[in-house]
Amino acid sequence: MPGKKIAPYGSWESPITTESIISDSISIGDLFISNEGIFWQEMRPTEGGRCTIMYQTYDGSKNEIVPKSYNARTRVHEYGGGSYLVHKDEVYFSNFSNQQIYKTNLTGGNLTQITNEPLLRFADGTMDAERQQIIYVGENHDNKDEPVNCIVSVDIQNDGEVTILASGADFYASPVISPDGRTLAWVQWNHPNMPWDATELYVADLKHSELYNPQKIAGDGESVCQPLWSPNGILHYISDLSGWWNICKYEGKKSHNLTPINAEFTQAQWGLGVRFYDFITNDQIICAYSRLGFWKVALLDPISCDFVDIDVDIDITEIHRTGLKACNGKALFVAGSPDHSYSLFTYETKASIKLRVVQVSTKNDIEAIHFSKPLPVKYSTTNNQECHAFYYSPVNVNYKAPESAKPPLIILSHGGPTGSTSNTLNLGIQYWTSRGFAILDVNYRGSTGYGTKYRKALNGNWGISDVDDCVNGGIHLVSKGLVDPKKIAIRGGSAGGFTTLACLAFTDFFAAGASYYGVSDLTALAEETHKFESRYLDSMVGKYPEERQKYLDRSPINHTENLSCPVILFQGLEDKIVLPNQSQKMYASLKAKGIPVSYLEFEGEQHGFRKSENIQRALEAEFYFYSHVFGFKPFDPIEAVQIDNK
Repeated sequence: MPGKKIAPYGSWESPITTESIISDSISIGDLFISNEGIFWQEMRPTEGGRCTIMYQTYDGSKNEIVPKSYNARTRVHEYGGGSYLVHKDEVYFSNFSNQQIYKTNLTGGNLTQITNEPLLRFADGTMDAERQQIIYVGENHDNKDEPVNCIVSVDIQNDGEVTILASGADFYASPVISPDGRTLAWVQWNHPNMPWDATELYVADLKHSELYNPQKIAGDGESVCQPLWSPNGILHYISDLSGWWNICKYEGKKSHNLTPINAEFTQAQWGLGVRFYDFITNDQIICAYSRLGFWKVALLDPISCDFVDIDVDIDITEIHRTGLKACNGKALFVAGSPDHSYSLFTYETKASIKLRVVQVSTKNDIEAIHFSKPLPVKYSTTNNQECHAFYYSPVNVNYKAPESAKPPLIILSHGGPTGSTSNTLNLGIQYWTSRGFAILDVNYRGSTGYGTKYRKALNGNWGISDVDDCVNGGIHLVSKGLVDPKKIAIRGGSAGGFTTLACLAFTDFFAAGASYYGVSDLTALAEETHKFESRYLDSMVGKYPEERQKYLDRSPINHTENLSCPVILFQGLEDKIVLPNQSQKMYASLKAKGIPVSYLEFEGEQHGFRKSENIQRALEAEFYFYSHVFGFKPFDPIEAVQIDNK
C-alpha cells in the first residue's frame, strides 16, 4: 500500500500503548438489578485492584456506594463472586480485609458491620425478607485440614447471628428462595468433582432458620447449576445432561429441557453469584447462549419453548462471565465484540431504544482501523480430532514488513484449563498485533463453549492434548504461510502457564515462552493449592497420590533438561492458588542449566495482576524479552529486563 513505512515485524510504532491499556480501565464484576435501579461491581487497577459497588437509578443518576477504605470482594472458593446483594434501599457486601458482611444504604451512608465471625467467609447471598435473614454460601476456616463449606443464615436483626442450614457436602452454591418463601433450592457437590463435572440440585422446606425434608431433584453424573425460581414458583436450572448446558425446568416431579439445541447457556462455574438467564417478565426468560465461541442474547417462552434472538443495532459477539440479571422488563449484562471492549448494557423490552451502554470497561479513543479482527479457525489435531482457535493477523495502517518476511507468532493458552478464550476487543492482544505480531488464541480440547464432549476431552490428558493443540495450531499457520516458523512463542497464565511450560519442556516447536503465575510442578499444586481446586487434577491428570508418577512425568519442573529456548516468568507473591515457589523453583532450575531466563515478581499481587503499574510493567517486560529473542528493535524505549544466561 502506498505511503506505508517498511519496517521489520515487531518494530512498528503503535497507537496502543501500555498506558492506553491500563488508563481508565476497570473490570466489571457482580451484577444486580432491582426496582430501585442497577448495580455492578468495579475492580479498579488504579486503586490497587480495589473493588467497589456502583449504583445507577433508572433516570440515569449514578453514585459509588462503598467508601474508599472498603473493598467489596469475597474470597469464598478463593475466586469469590456474589460479593453483595441489594434489598430495597439497603446494600449488604463482603469486605475483603476481614471477609465480614457490612450494610450501607444506596448513598453509601450509615455503614455498619453485620457479622463478627473472623473465621467465616460469606458469598452468593439471597435475602429472606420474611425472616429478616440472608442465606449465604459460607466457608469456615477454623479447620486445620481444609475449610468447611456450608449454607448459613445471617440474622440481620440480631447482631448478625449465624446459623448453619446445610452442611456435609464439600461445596455449595446458588441458594435461592421460592417466591412464597417456603422452599430453598441450592447446588452442592463433593470432591473430586468440579462444578462442571457433576453436581446435585437440592430443595428443602425452609421454616424459621432450619431446613426440612431435603430432596435431590437433579444431578446424576451431570453438571447442574444456576437454579432460579420463576415468579409463579417453578424451579428452573441449567444442566448438561443433553451434552450441552441447556435451560431446564422441574415441574410435575419431572425435568424438561426448554432449549434442546447444540448450544451452551452458561460458562464454567468458576465464580459464585452468576447466571446466564433470568425472568425479564413473569412469563418470559432472557438468556445468553454460545455456539462455536460466539454469543447471542435471546428471549425464551418457558411454556411454549419459543426461542427468538434479540435483534439489536449494537454488535455483540460475547457475553462476559458475569452473566446477566433481569426483572420488570429490564435486563443487565456485560457484552463485547471484536470492535468494542466489554461494556455494561441495559436491555428494556418496551423502550424505543432497547439496548443502552451504562459503563465501559476500557475508555478507548483508538479507531477500529488499528484493530486486528479475530478469525475463527478450526484445524486437525491428534487422535483425528479438531481444535478451535481465533487467529489475529498483524495490522498497522502505517507500516508493512519487508516483502519476504513472515511475522512472529504468539500462541495464547488460556487459563482454567476448563474455560475459554474471548473474541471481544482486548487491547492486550492489539498491543501485539499493532506492532507486527500474529496471535493464535487457542480453545484447546477441554475448553467450554463447544459442548460437554469437547469439554471433557482433556480429562486425564492435561499436559498432553492441550500441548498438542497449541503445537498443531502453530503448524497449521506455518502450513498456510502466515507466520515465521523460527519465531513462534507461547504465553499463558495460571493453567495456561502450565500449558506454556509443558509446550516448552516437551516439544522443540517454540522459540520462546512467557508464563504468568504458571504451574510448573503438578505434585506441588495437588498438595498445596486451595480447597476448591485441591482435587481438580484427579480428573485432569489422575488420582493423587495413587497416580503420582503421571504428575511427575508431566511437570515441566522435572524436565528442564529438555527445555532449550528462552523463558520469562511472572509471579504475584501473595498468590494462594499457584504458590510463588512454583515460579521461583522454575526460575532457579532454568538459570542453573544455563537457559536464558527472566523472572519478575510483584509484591501485593495475587492470582492475576490487579495493580495498573504491575500490569504495565509485565507487558512491557515481555515485549522487551521478545525483542531480544527475535532480534528486532522496539520503536518505543522500554525499560530493560535482566535476562540471565543471555
